[in-house]
Amino acid sequence: MDQWFEEDVPVYGHPKDPYKRIDILHSTRNVKIGIDGVTLADSSAPLFLLETTLRTRYYVPPTSIRWEYLRRSDTRSLCPYKGMANYYHVEVNGKEYRDLVWYYTYPTSESAPIAGYMCFYNEKVDVWVDGEKEKR
Repeated sequence: MDQWFEEDVPVYGHPKDPYKRIDILHSTRNVKIGIDGVTLADSSAPLFLLETTLRTRYYVPPTSIRWEYLRRSDTRSLCPYKGMANYYHVEVNGKEYRDLVWYYTYPTSESAPIAGYMCFYNEKVDVWVDGEKEKR
């Protein structure tokens, strides 16, 4: 099989799980992201992406990113719920963190609000939400 479909709509990556869902919530809570003592992003307009069985992902607008630390990656990945992701490496204090940041230029319709927003792997960076540090 070359392609999966739900009725006439193509499904990307793999078939969807009928018991899984995604919710995207606009927030005014402050989200700060850093690594090795360097702030990579700081936003008071994040999107919280809640996906069944996964931890909350914090998507921040590109205007909140410290772009001098990001380097474009050739990596791409497919998610049936969000679409095709593109990645950035992060370079801080002479160390490279590969594919640490991702974004969706053209997400699926159910995930449209995250278009252009950036997300970091919570488990690999330091994340503060309203000043409270999250567990990795």
